[in-house]
Amino acid sequence: MNIYAVGGAIRDELLGVPVQDRDYVVVGATPEQMIAQGFRPVGKDFPVFLHPDTKEEYALARTERKTAAGYHGFQFYYAADVTLEEDLARRDLTINAMAREVRPDGELTGPVIDPFHGEADLRARVFRHVSDAFLEDPVRILRVARFAARFTDFTVAPETVALMKKMVAAGEVDALVPERVWQEVSRGLMEQKPSRMFAVLRECGALARVLPEVDALFGVAQRADYHPEVDTGVHVMMVVDHAAQQRYALPVRFAALTHDLGKATTPEHVLPRHIGHEGRSVDLLKPLCERLRVPNDCRDLAVLVAREHGNIHRVMEMGAAALVRLFERCDALRKPARFAEALQACEADARGRLGFESREYPQAERLREALVAARSVDAGAIAKEHAERPEQIKDAVHRARVKAVARAIGGGEEAAE
Repeated sequence: MNIYAVGGAIRDELLGVPVQDRDYVVVGATPEQMIAQGFRPVGKDFPVFLHPDTKEEYALARTERKTAAGYHGFQFYYAADVTLEEDLARRDLTINAMAREVRPDGELTGPVIDPFHGEADLRARVFRHVSDAFLEDPVRILRVARFAARFTDFTVAPETVALMKKMVAAGEVDALVPERVWQEVSRGLMEQKPSRMFAVLRECGALARVLPEVDALFGVAQRADYHPEVDTGVHVMMVVDHAAQQRYALPVRFAALTHDLGKATTPEHVLPRHIGHEGRSVDLLKPLCERLRVPNDCRDLAVLVAREHGNIHRVMEMGAAALVRLFERCDALRKPARFAEALQACEADARGRLGFESREYPQAERLREALVAARSVDAGAIAKEHAERPEQIKDAVHRARVKAVARAIGGGEEAAE
């Protein structure tokens, strides 16, 4: 029995980046032998075992054969006679098909085992498929796109792009389960430059299949004062990349991605303006989230930003009453942390334009100060004052908040109008 560390750990070690975790392959063993040595079986589709001490996963070397469309349509073969090279041959990219032997003490030993020239592709900064077996798993398209967002100086080999296009044309991408699409897209959004993920998906035609609402934004004109050479799709990519540069949380990055979906449905005679696109964005966003089973925190923030980002951009023109109404629509008084994330997404939107990357965004500070003032109002005390007329409580609290915000933004009582 021989144990090897494989895949991403070897790749990252050669790149000189921190290794987050390791995948292990066991060659020359049977499930019974693994159990006899104290490993605990956990695999469902093929034998995977937890190490008795470290609890890391060890998989028996295996081969696989496509039996049906989609991610789950595989039949696996595992036995003591499956070689390391056969196991590596089923992997997606050459840079993920390398291995090193593991000593009994857990340390790596010996040279890199590299039957498919992954080390050369690392040096050339190329994503290249290992074999035509790449065609059999549509998740690999999403993984290549996600890797492009992480390793920003890599390119996809032309022959690999051709395979990805072939897979899209064959309908393989349509068989992806929603949870896996969201898993890969969300992970890509959290990488260094998410726009590269969407560029790869667009190049092979997969974006139109998995996120047609985003794909439709490319080629849609923006307002001329946003720079005429930047269409809505490019603008959205700049917004997402800015959110990534600021290391914002996933809900903020997803809101950045989806805030302008409605612009794709703007009538041609209105372009390059996009009157009323916020409502259309929400109408597109809700079914998108349902289709991909987007988590509630991402969905709720994205809907809020899609609906209100135009109003938030215009808050410097608003008086206290309008600001309080905005807070009430956004539920900011009860959920200030979510509102703070909405401001991050809106600031990314404002800065996601050529030449605007370092521009000030005073709207955020104005709203933060105003929200502190609005939340300082003691609603409980006001409720006690109106205990005999409870129908007046809501209006009384609202008026008190407007007055508090008026004082905070420096306009006095007249700013409350």
